Amino acid sequence: MVGQAVRKLLPLFDRVLVERSATETVTKGSIMLPEKSQGKVLQATVMALESGRKGKGEETEPDSVKVGDKVLLPEYGGTKLVLDDKDHFLFRDSDILGKYVD
Repeated sequence: MVGQAVRKLLPLFDRVLVERSATETVTKGSIMLPEKSQGKVLQATVMALESGRKGKGEETEPDSVKVGDKVLLPEYGGTKLVLDDKDHFLFRDSDILGKYVD
């Protein structure tokens, strides 16, 4: 469920608001992982983005992702925001490495 603060935020230009997926704390073999060995989560869900952006010659370029898409993020980068007591990140559309398809 999308929180109230997320609904009120519209990223500008080519920014995409994402929420990182939860870290895996237990392996498939039911072994608890310590926080230091969990690593950084690179998968996220797109929460909000501006529809279309202006390209050269005032043409509107289509978005590469849409709200609800699962995406692959770079290990570093993004701007951290806390909305509805959850960590969200703003990334440039061009910084998103890939999109998971069903």
